[in-house]
Amino acid sequence: MSRLSIAVVGAGIGGLTSALALAGQGHEITIFERRTGFGEAGAGIQLSPNASRVLIELGLGLVLKRLASEPSRIVVRDLGSGKQIAAIALGAFASQRFGTPYWFVSRQDLHTALLDAVRARGNIRLRVGRTLTGITQRDERVELAFEAAGGAADAATADLVVAADGIWSRARASLGDGREPLSSGFVAYRSTIARADAPAALGDNEGGLWLGPGRHVVHYPIAGGRLLNVVAVEKREDRLAEWSAPVDPARVRSAFAGAAAPVAELLAAAPEWSAWSLHDLPAQRMASGRTALLGDAAHPALPFVAQGGAMAIEDAAQLAAEIARLPDDPSGALRAYEKARLPRVKRVQSAARKNARIYHAGGPVRLARNLVMRRLGPEGMSERYGWVYDWRLAPT
Repeated sequence: MSRLSIAVVGAGIGGLTSALALAGQGHEITIFERRTGFGEAGAGIQLSPNASRVLIELGLGLVLKRLASEPSRIVVRDLGSGKQIAAIALGAFASQRFGTPYWFVSRQDLHTALLDAVRARGNIRLRVGRTLTGITQRDERVELAFEAAGGAADAATADLVVAADGIWSRARASLGDGREPLSSGFVAYRSTIARADAPAALGDNEGGLWLGPGRHVVHYPIAGGRLLNVVAVEKREDRLAEWSAPVDPARVRSAFAGAAAPVAELLAAAPEWSAWSLHDLPAQRMASGRTALLGDAAHPALPFVAQGGAMAIEDAAQLAAEIARLPDDPSGALRAYEKARLPRVKRVQSAARKNARIYHAGGPVRLARNLVMRRLGPEGMSERYGWVYDWRLAPT
């Protein structure tokens, strides 16, 4: 196998996962990250079986098992009345049906586990304080330009580039895609609270999904069950410039006035909130020449199927598999990567947009939604996304 020099732009979950997967093949990896320190934003992340499978195969199973929660189910309720609509079977059912667990984990815990694994690899270098300013592709090399801390210019070359630089990716334009992400009209608020401070009515080992017209609330345990991750989403046209902007708790309580008592108590228990506008951008390109886009840089998705992080993890596995298959043809490997990934990520994006309408429906659509969910039953609700959770790399 040819030994490639690979530049990974972005040290988020997708970038670190791709670095680990590619380093495991013996390639020389350099990760470039604009931040100088790590305190990964975002309280919680869902690692459905398609994602946990990849991480377990990379050797992170034991550490994540200690850090994650594995709730038995998610209970779906009406946001206003509090009445149960349905349940989604997880826990033992998901693990047996799909072969690997459905975990809920703190985003910071996951990021730290990945970062520790990266730092333990002798063939991975991490360079921080480097903001990408441009990519130029030559015949067999890729040139990267960066702005270093203090404004100084910096540069690097590589055989291949993996751009995992997020939804506002600067690398995307280098593939001829100058589009900007589109505001979805939704604003999400997030917080974490101690599990002991959560309303007793919310149960012990389960998550919750509360649906109402124009708004919904999700909560689930993280940090081994010690904390509860809470995300509340409403239809609102505010454009927030930052990924995670502080917001007055009174605004959140006002946005969800009239919610059932357990939700009202849950929201009131959160001492602080951050908010961000949800954006979308239909997937179009994932590779060109010797540059690949990965995760939100290629296909930002609304969070209504909880697959943003999982899709980036899948991307990393697919990319590594294609490079292993065609180590002497990096451009051909990236073309194969794009061909394999584009139909799937487009389907996930479409499912997320559909769920945005379903979750927030009112009137007859809401009644029909509730009836369908009840008829499916807990295992049927989980099987709705069997095509997502049962993903595996095709054998080579």
